[in-house]
Amino acid sequence: MTLNTKATTHKTMANKQKGLTPMMQQFFSFKEKYPDALLLFRCGDFYETYCDDAVEASRILGITLTRRNNGASVGDEMAGFPYHALDSYLPKLVRAGKRVAICDQLEDPKLTKKLVKRGVTELVTPGVAMTDGVLQHKENNFLAAVHFGRSASGVAFLDISTGEFLCGQGTYDYVEKLLGSMQPKEVLYQRERRHDFQQYFGTHYCVYEMDEWAFQTEQARQRLCKHFRVKSLKGFGVDHLDEGITAAGATLHYLEMTQHTQLGHITQLRRLEEERYVRLDRFTARSLELIETMQPGGTTLLDVVDRTVSPMGARMMRRWLLFPLKDRKEIEQRLDQVDTFYRDPELRGVVDEQLSLMGDLERLCAKASTGRINPREMVQLRTALHAVASVKEALRHPSPLSPLADTLDNCQQLVERLDRQLRDDAPMLVAKGGVVKTGCNDELDQLRDISHSGKDYLLRLQQQEAEKTGIQSLKVGYNNVFGYYLEVRNTYKSQVPPEWIRKQTLAQAERYITEELKQYEEKILGAEDRIIALETQLFQQMVAETQQYVQNIQRDAHTMARLDCLLSFTKAAEEHRYVRPVVDDTLEIDIRQGRHPVIETQMPVGEKYVPNDVHLDHDHQQIIIITGPNMAGKSALLRQTALIVLLAQVGCYVPAEAARIGLVDKIFTRVGASDNISLGESTFMVEMTEAANILNNATERSLVLFDELGRGTSTYDGISIAWAIVEFLHEQPRAQARTLFATHYHELNDMARLFSRIRNYNVAVKEAEGRVIFLRRLQQGGAEHSFGIHVAEMAGMPRSIVRRANDILHQLEADSAQVTGTQQAKTKPSTAAIGQPTGTQLSFFQLDDPVLSQVRDEILGLDVNNLTPIEALNKLNEIRKIVSGR
Repeated sequence: MTLNTKATTHKTMANKQKGLTPMMQQFFSFKEKYPDALLLFRCGDFYETYCDDAVEASRILGITLTRRNNGASVGDEMAGFPYHALDSYLPKLVRAGKRVAICDQLEDPKLTKKLVKRGVTELVTPGVAMTDGVLQHKENNFLAAVHFGRSASGVAFLDISTGEFLCGQGTYDYVEKLLGSMQPKEVLYQRERRHDFQQYFGTHYCVYEMDEWAFQTEQARQRLCKHFRVKSLKGFGVDHLDEGITAAGATLHYLEMTQHTQLGHITQLRRLEEERYVRLDRFTARSLELIETMQPGGTTLLDVVDRTVSPMGARMMRRWLLFPLKDRKEIEQRLDQVDTFYRDPELRGVVDEQLSLMGDLERLCAKASTGRINPREMVQLRTALHAVASVKEALRHPSPLSPLADTLDNCQQLVERLDRQLRDDAPMLVAKGGVVKTGCNDELDQLRDISHSGKDYLLRLQQQEAEKTGIQSLKVGYNNVFGYYLEVRNTYKSQVPPEWIRKQTLAQAERYITEELKQYEEKILGAEDRIIALETQLFQQMVAETQQYVQNIQRDAHTMARLDCLLSFTKAAEEHRYVRPVVDDTLEIDIRQGRHPVIETQMPVGEKYVPNDVHLDHDHQQIIIITGPNMAGKSALLRQTALIVLLAQVGCYVPAEAARIGLVDKIFTRVGASDNISLGESTFMVEMTEAANILNNATERSLVLFDELGRGTSTYDGISIAWAIVEFLHEQPRAQARTLFATHYHELNDMARLFSRIRNYNVAVKEAEGRVIFLRRLQQGGAEHSFGIHVAEMAGMPRSIVRRANDILHQLEADSAQVTGTQQAKTKPSTAAIGQPTGTQLSFFQLDDPVLSQVRDEILGLDVNNLTPIEALNKLNEIRKIVSGR
């Protein structure tokens, strides 16, 4: 919001407040402080909204929009809902992207004759929420902050519902990748950098712009040190990350702005370690469909391997798939732990049963720390801690799981107190009573006895007075006006003792009170109020003691989530027949009878997925060029290779008969492309952008997958680019990545004769009676046909078009053969084609054409070994201009 806008808003508020009732003046005073939030204003038993807020609330919530006569010359819009329905309506407002300020009554209206004191107790935003209705149980609810520094960009992620706090820094690409993986619900950045944020990170995030001073590095350090009660941040391993620290400090400042000050569960700031995880850029995570599908209704890798039973386990599973490990020891440790579960079904059953009792221990701990936990949730927390103790006992025998067992602490003293004091059937609200067990507090037991025995006493009193006065129809009753009373029918009115005080006359009876009755009434009513007060006090003491164990409980939650993920891998392996991969430090990838983990679960009944072998190494078969028709399974083969490598480095068994995975540091995919019209980018531009990213960042440990590169431009351009890229990956020492290159350009098969580590493969098909049968089997050698017309026929293309296409194809093939023969007669093959002294000339150069001869000379003049990808693309653009000018 700009200064001019704020000034206008202030003036508008001042004008509106003229002639308003005191309560509406109070409303506008809060609205002035929170102009960008929808204000829920507590009035008695309702939350009400006014003016523009009412219009928005009515539209989003589907509640009635009315008008309120507030003392002005005209009424204002108003909409509201009962206060107890807040948990139902608040999530709808937040999911609609609204910031919601909750203004509560801070005193009992019955105890004041003046205007009720009110205050904003919480500002709920998409990224700062603790309410179950707002949160997704299987996803983190991250608030992110991005700081545009001088040398790098800083980024921080904070989930207030769990206490997880992360920060890091790096290039714009790195930050963009983190934002895409973490999927924050709200992103903070400097107001002055709006253009930069939209340019580098897009416009699809829910954002909030903050003033520049909120992103001051020293101020951020001080704020973080104050929160964690430390003198420096060296203990967290982030002290050198100035930009990341600045972003992290901005998130804490935002929590203060939104009235979230109870932050005891945010106990540490962890560094996002880029060097620890396999790099998956946003193109790769999207095309491999790890956690989101590219088409509605699809199935993701997460859907297949996620068998977790706890919410915190499900959240960790998402993180594991997006951040595969690079450290072989860590990978082996996970595989050993999965193997332990796999070999011990009894242990697996015990741990699985206890995990199902856990609930969301991570978020329960956060609620306890912030004082938001209710009695029923406290019962669940106690149940979870009992489950922790059972799991620790089950893992007591030495095994690869022992290090995890050593981190578990069932917080015995806390559990003993909760067992002793907290009732198993405790209600959700303390005010309902019945939270604390009998025998915990003598005064509470006495008050309960008075309250529960009140009816018996009144019956005795009724019988006693009836016998004393002879009034047989005497009844004891109660109303809200004057409390307990004795009712006497008019027939017996003459027998009423003189000390009774008449309080009400009815048509057929009189109602009286006595001194004894009033004394007991005060005792009973006082007992009920005192019971609630005592139970509230005792419950708050339980919460306070729980807060002393926050770090222990968070550690338990993390360990149980890890066990849940490992057990999930075991279940998936058993269900889908996965095997343990061998992960080593070599540069070899050897997959025997590998399968696509997702596609094989979607096969029709009775049909099995066709497995394939894939072997890549750095000495003999670094690059595989795969040809074959559409629908033959080239794309599936590429993706299954990447997914098997990824699963192995996550620490999961893999869908294959055997697999040996030499550690991969980055996985790049250029699989499929779509026009990005909104940004003015064509298919070809998207392809080239992604390809340039790969070539600039690939290493010999990377895995690169190209699928149909160059389809967005002319055939000659596409072939030239594809050739140059494959050649670069083969020849450039720093970028000799293991590569699968699927293509329709059969001309690329010639590269296997020119380069020592390139091999040709094709996906087998069979022609029978004019029809094509896809065998899905990868075999050595290049394909001779694309079978595109057969695929068109299978897709339901009209037969007349299929026949005409075949005629045109035969004519083109005949013309091509004639041109090729003419070239061979006129031109002696060059021994320096594409810079290779091999005596082979590419057939797509018509050398008697002066323009194409110029193109040839341009290519021959290039120093290919020292040409960067960007220089190659620029040179290609120059060549394209030469051709287009003919």
